[in-house]
Amino acid sequence: MNIPLPQAMGSMLKPLLLSTLMLCSALSGCIFEDDGSSSNEDLLAVFSVSKTTNIRVGDTITFDGSSSTPSDGSLTYRWNFDSIGSNDIDATGRTATWSFTEAGTYEVSLEISDGTRTSEQIRSVTVVEAGAVEPIANIVQYSDDEDCEDDSIDENQDIVLWICAREKTNTDRSVSETMTVSLDASTSESGDSSQYITEWFWDLDLNEDKDNDGDSENDDDLSGETVEWKNVQPGEYEVGLTVTNNVGMTDTATIDVFVNYAGYWLDFEIAGNTSNGGNAVEIDFDALVIYDKDSGNTIRKVVAELEYPKEDDDWVVGEGRNKLDIYAYNEEDEEASNTSSTNTDSRDDGDCDSDQDCVHLPISSYMFTDGETTYGDGEWTLSVHNGQGNDIKIDQFVIRLYYK
Repeated sequence: MNIPLPQAMGSMLKPLLLSTLMLCSALSGCIFEDDGSSSNEDLLAVFSVSKTTNIRVGDTITFDGSSSTPSDGSLTYRWNFDSIGSNDIDATGRTATWSFTEAGTYEVSLEISDGTRTSEQIRSVTVVEAGAVEPIANIVQYSDDEDCEDDSIDENQDIVLWICAREKTNTDRSVSETMTVSLDASTSESGDSSQYITEWFWDLDLNEDKDNDGDSENDDDLSGETVEWKNVQPGEYEVGLTVTNNVGMTDTATIDVFVNYAGYWLDFEIAGNTSNGGNAVEIDFDALVIYDKDSGNTIRKVVAELEYPKEDDDWVVGEGRNKLDIYAYNEEDEEASNTSSTNTDSRDDGDCDSDQDCVHLPISSYMFTDGETTYGDGEWTLSVHNGQGNDIKIDQFVIRLYYK
């Protein structure tokens, strides 16, 4: 029986085509690849402005849409600078320049197209009169007169303050105190004699853009010429001030604020190791340590100080004099440092009476970096350690956090 050639070829191709389809099912996209896959990329109009504040009539402003997507050269750009909703096109191209001839608030739009789809972004631009003068933002600098040890503070650039918790109790063995920081912009200037300041905005975190306007240093966490910043923990902070005058001109200033800490625990007792099955007894004190260079909040050092009598009422003759130590543990409960080793053992640090031992444990800032040989920041524990059998009366234990 003779089969016509086209029919015979069809019979032969069907199994081959079936096999090919099965192969492509296993190897996704191996033959039938969509050359237009870029058309599936999100179409998004995004533009930046060379100047976002203090734009005067006649200033030349550059608008840049190069952050729009996709960025494969397939887009067209249409700019409208003063008549949103109309069909007017003021400029084309990825970037454009424009000068406004009258003061006011304008809605500027960028519309992009890939030939089939469009996307638009609209931003407000405020333009002031050509003769408008910028104000001058200024934050009043001050510091505490003395630290917690009555030593004078010499400071003329930053705000430096101390929290002095002088009578901590044994039921509160943590660094928990905060303070209120006063911020004063009263020495800011309005610009000229005919102008006056209408707004004072304080940004308490220059790394966070809370209002999503693209500027992380102009948020209005607090407002007013003088404000009270409450519940401030020990730390290092950079604070920003933005002032605006009655003709719409603005200026900004920043200042560093350092809040240091000293906590004092007075006249308490630590039990001997006989109360703990022969194991050393520890009393733990907790302190939050912050070391974050990215946010500008970086501790300089931590110092723990311990004073106790060489001989007290519980001292046992023949066992040697009293001996207490300080141990430091990081957030992971790793022992980072102590005063018991022979190369750091000193019992007469600071102003120590002849009948007292004074032990200091300084911890430098490098110990708080997050590395293989360091211990990271976070919730650290500073412990008073008694390895002897007798109870020992403690005159004073102090934790100091130095951020400057």
